[in-house]
Amino acid sequence: MSLSAGPGASGGKGRTIPSSWMRADHVITVAGSSLIADPSGVLYWPQHRLLAVADLHLEKGSGFAARGRLLPPYDTAATLSRLAHLIARYVPRVVVALGDSFHDGNGAARLGVDDRRQLRALQRGRDWLWLAGNHDPVPSSDVDGAFHAALALGGLTFRHHPTGAAGEVAGHLHPVARIVHRGRAVVRRCFVADKARLVLPAFGAFAGGLNIRDVAFADLFGTLRFTVHMLGKDRLYSFAAKRCLPD
Repeated sequence: MSLSAGPGASGGKGRTIPSSWMRADHVITVAGSSLIADPSGVLYWPQHRLLAVADLHLEKGSGFAARGRLLPPYDTAATLSRLAHLIARYVPRVVVALGDSFHDGNGAARLGVDDRRQLRALQRGRDWLWLAGNHDPVPSSDVDGAFHAALALGGLTFRHHPTGAAGEVAGHLHPVARIVHRGRAVVRRCFVADKARLVLPAFGAFAGGLNIRDVAFADLFGTLRFTVHMLGKDRLYSFAAKRCLPD
């Protein structure tokens, strides 16, 4: 699939991305492309006005309830509300959901009326791409948008399951980092990246996490020489992977 490039660093509707959003600790360069890693866990590519989000896991609560494990039924509303705030901020021309957008194959059909209305409002006026995940590998007729296995654009490839290929932007692994700060352990979701590839944190309200010292990350990057960008309230905190602690 091909998408035409957006107008430089424009945020849409004639609005330019504020320079403060391009602060050095928010920019991650992958395969020569400068991407804004937002402390909320989404990724924005100004050149193409593209917003990427990984592992929404919408309707996880209702999926668990169907199997007799009761969770508060508000995860979809909370996740879409957070995403709505970021879409209003960046005004992307295209949104790419990097797989596992729904917790299972019937998740889209279980969307409540209000949540379905919210999702349609977020999709209105922009391209919306659902990439296949391991939880939702088959396209759904219950939601709008286009379905693809992956998206190749401008030297980057967006997909759900990371393969380690150069120029790859992926999800799936739900990275979290653990460090000791002022004598206590802190665990947060994070981006993980080197110059060639990047993995986004899971965005869903009920999504769990995998410690970046797990062998899955060493296998993916081939070494611990990658950088962890831990999510903070309004900034990222970057560390060498070797500084982070195992569980």
